Amino acid sequence: MSMGAYDEAEHERRERMTSQVEPGTDDDRNTYRGTVEYDSGDSTEALLEQFKQMKSGD
Repeated sequence: MSMGAYDEAEHERRERMTSQVEPGTDDDRNTYRGTVEYDSGDSTEALLEQFKQMKSGD
């Protein structure tokens, strides 16, 4: 089989492998509690000015 070749037997072999996967205990979802804060920060103009300064190396 050459590089990149993918025949019907390979497809069936991979199907059998993936159908036999058992979910583990680490697959459970975690429950997170808390808050999220979002800071909009500076205006668009101020951010563009800061970007220009960073880009020019000042």
